Amino acid sequence: MNHLNRELAPFPAHIWDLIDAAAVEAAKIRLTGRRFLEVEGPYGLGLTALEVGGDDSCGDPDEGEATAIVSKAVSVPMLRKSCRLSTRRLAAHLERGTPLTLTEVEDAAEAVARREEAFIYLGQPEFGLEGLLNAKGHNEVKGVDWSTLDAALNNVLTAITSLDEAGFHGPYALSLPPAQYNNLFRHYEHTDLLQIEHLKSLCTLGVYKAGIDQAAVVDRHAGAIILGQDLRVGYAGSDGIHHQLFICESMVLRLDEPEAVCVLTG
Repeated sequence: MNHLNRELAPFPAHIWDLIDAAAVEAAKIRLTGRRFLEVEGPYGLGLTALEVGGDDSCGDPDEGEATAIVSKAVSVPMLRKSCRLSTRRLAAHLERGTPLTLTEVEDAAEAVARREEAFIYLGQPEFGLEGLLNAKGHNEVKGVDWSTLDAALNNVLTAITSLDEAGFHGPYALSLPPAQYNNLFRHYEHTDLLQIEHLKSLCTLGVYKAGIDQAAVVDRHAGAIILGQDLRVGYAGSDGIHHQLFICESMVLRLDEPEAVCVLTG
């Protein structure tokens, strides 16, 4: 089954190489969850649901009745964004060697990447999906003002201690809202040590700027990203002015240990 329709595109294979490279590079810049969580797959487009957790009895049967055993499953969403490629600019590239502009492809790849990040951190409640920041059972500590140098370190240490006491001993990653992340590029007084480098020595899986509004320390055992189809570019047709393309992937966060996440609230 070929749902990408790439063989229908009226341009040579090396153009697909350029498109793929632009899409992947643009997406990688936005993706943080894949850098510290295990990634499993891709298992293929046909992965539409994923069984999670263990099997449970469905109620207590009366005497003489059979027991019903059920398992829980979550949907594996498909993420998709359309984009275009100018037929004239493609012709100019093929005929005259002018640079090929792939801005729309890059923008679409970034949009898909941002959606993946949203699923990882916040889930999608109406789909029955939880994220790292709102999963039932996650740990919390009160966030504080990070305007002073020691405040950030002490706040993260409190979160790590909370996880350690819960039985999650690392390694850890630290995901931050942009403002908090940007605030870490300060030197400790009378040293050349940046605050972010100090925190990386505690959170050895990395410190990341993510599109979130609360900071979180995440133990690597929190879960895994399950890929059905990894990010790919497909061909949807042409109107004579633009080649219609689309970027898609399918993925879901499998939460194994919500208690392995500590959110810095407030």
